[in-house]
Amino acid sequence: MILFLKRTFKQLHFFLTHRRQRIFMWLLLRYSGRKRFDPLAIHTDGMHFSLPDAASFVWQYKDIFTDENYLFHTQTPEPIILDCGANVGSSVMYFKHLYPNSQVIAYEADPLIARYLEQNVASNKLTGVQIVNKALWIHNQGIEMASEGADGGGIFAQGQKQQLPSVRLRNELEKYTHIDMLKIDIEGAEYEVLADCADRLEHVAHLFIEFHSYMGESQRL
Repeated sequence: MILFLKRTFKQLHFFLTHRRQRIFMWLLLRYSGRKRFDPLAIHTDGMHFSLPDAASFVWQYKDIFTDENYLFHTQTPEPIILDCGANVGSSVMYFKHLYPNSQVIAYEADPLIARYLEQNVASNKLTGVQIVNKALWIHNQGIEMASEGADGGGIFAQGQKQQLPSVRLRNELEKYTHIDMLKIDIEGAEYEVLADCADRLEHVAHLFIEFHSYMGESQRL
C-alpha cells in the first residue's frame, strides 16, 4: 500500500511540475484515437509540425521532449550534430532548442518523410540545418528499403521495397575532426553501419543508438 501511494503521488507530482509531461498527456488524449497515416498539422510547445501520422509523433514527443533521450552536454557553443534518421525533424527541433547555434546534419532516407522534414525546418525558421535525403549505409551505391509511411520504414520493414540513394557514414565521419553528438536511429541498419565505421568513432563525444531487433533475424545486440 505504501509503495502504491509513493508511486501514485510521484507520478502526480511529475505531471504537475513538468510542463512537457502535461503536453504529452494532452497530445495523447487528443490524437491517440486518430486514424493512422492521416496527414495533419500540429502546433504545440511553440513549434509547428507538418506530419504524416499523429500516433508516431505523440510518442516521438514523449521520447525526445518529455524524457529528453537525446540530452547531452558540451562546452562548445556551436556543436556539430549528426542526426542519422531525422524523420520529420522532431529530433532536429530538440537539438536546435538545446543548442541554437549548433550545426545539424540531418539524414533521412525516405523521400516522403524527408519532405516533411524540410517543411518543418523551414516553417520553424531553423538555421544551421543541412538535410541529406539519403540512407545511412556502408557504401554510396544505394540500398533497397520499404517505406512504412511514418517512422517505421527501413531495410527490414514490410511492404514494397524501393531503391534509394545511400551515403556511407564512415565517409561522413571523416569530414570532421570532432563530432559532439552522433544520433543513430536507422531502423535496423545500425549493426552494419557501426561495424563499418567502428574505427572512426574516436572523435565522437556523445553517441546515441536506437537498436532494432526483428522476428526471424539473428540477434546481434
